[in-house]
Amino acid sequence: MWKTHAVNHTAADSPSSTDAIGKALRLLTALGDRPDGALLTELADRNGLPLSTAHRIMAALVREGYVRFEPSTKRYTLGLQSFRLSHRVSHERALIDVARPTMEAVSTTTREATLLSVLDGPYQLYVHYAKGPQQVSVIGEPGRRGPLHCTAMGKCLIAFAPRALREDLVENLALTPEGPNTITDREKFRDEIAQVRARGHAISDQEHEAGIRAIGVPIKSSNGTALAALSTAAPAYRADVEQLLEFLPALIPAAREIAAQLPGQ
Repeated sequence: MWKTHAVNHTAADSPSSTDAIGKALRLLTALGDRPDGALLTELADRNGLPLSTAHRIMAALVREGYVRFEPSTKRYTLGLQSFRLSHRVSHERALIDVARPTMEAVSTTTREATLLSVLDGPYQLYVHYAKGPQQVSVIGEPGRRGPLHCTAMGKCLIAFAPRALREDLVENLALTPEGPNTITDREKFRDEIAQVRARGHAISDQEHEAGIRAIGVPIKSSNGTALAALSTAAPAYRADVEQLLEFLPALIPAAREIAAQLPGQ
């Protein structure tokens, strides 16, 4: 279901650029150890950097929101982007820890792969998968982004997103052809998402990739919006649409169980 891609090395991968990234990360790490903030001279001295280099890097981090600068005290502190990033990592780690045993139990029942993803802008981010016990099984690649419009989990993430976000995705998401059955007509896509929301599950019938079918359900918060999505995916030769529907009695309670165990739910 997920493919590997060759990496094209560009100027952005040069030693000088990667060294600059390393310096920026070390400055952020040092700042993270100072909850009250730090002066530029302190950060530069701790990391063995010229003051001009430290200033240039910190200015870029301030511009991107990862660092905040207080002119009255001349001190730098971590910015909102750093907190958002750390919160996301913490949330996804908690999600994996909670979901893993439940997903493994689902795969034992369905004998197919169980997949987990979260919304990541106009994509889904694959977070975890539990391998099916059969010799031929869909393989997941945690940490990789994937499309929303043509996958069972992606449709669930759209259908149960907060209303404004849902409407924006339905109207503006690129409907790029991925598999032989990808929905590329905007009106049909609107209808599809409305049906997913009404019935509480989504099906992808070789829409993302030829030879793969999947059925997904949302993992919903207490207010009904999707925290994540869960799906069972199988080779098309082994599971037709009717057989996919037979996986719902395992998927639906699993999604509820995961949601109930997440912090704040």
